This record gives sequence, C-alpha cells and structure tokens, in this order.
Amino acid sequence: MLDAGHANATRRLPALPAGAERYVVLRQISSEEWRVIGEVGRRRGLPARRSRGQAVRDVLGREPTDDEKFAVLPRSEWRLSLDY
Repeated sequence: MLDAGHANATRRLPALPAGAERYVVLRQISSEEWRVIGEVGRRRGLPARRSRGQAVRDVLGREPTDDEKFAVLPRSEWRLSLDY
C-alpha cells in the first residue's frame, strides 16, 4: 500500500496473483490536489462501479464519509499516464 500520511496507509491487504487487475485509489485533499492513498485488487464478480466503491472501502478499512471524495483508476491506466 502507498503512503498517504494517514494511519490507515500502513494497513496491509492480501497479496494478489500475478496479472490480477488492480486499482489505484486517490483521495481529494483540496479543490486542486489529490493524493494516492493505496492500491488494491479488483473484486471479481462485481460490476465496475461497485468494484471501485469496494476498492475505496478496502483501502480505507471503513465506509467513506459523505464529505470525502475519491477517484479510482485501473492500475494499467495509471501506469500509462506516467508515459507523458
């Protein structure tokens, strides 16, 4: 899991098999700032939108509050964006 300067940032999640789909989860810090808070495996059997919501809960270890905002990207897209 990636460091976010938050107590939950050190929580370890189960390892995934090689090639498993993963999500990168970001938290909105301010109107123009986002912070990576973790990376988690995609839950099989869930539709994409529900799977992304579950990714947020998995990284946080709790339900998000109404005032928190997150973005969830497939790891493959995250890595491709680093090419530019």
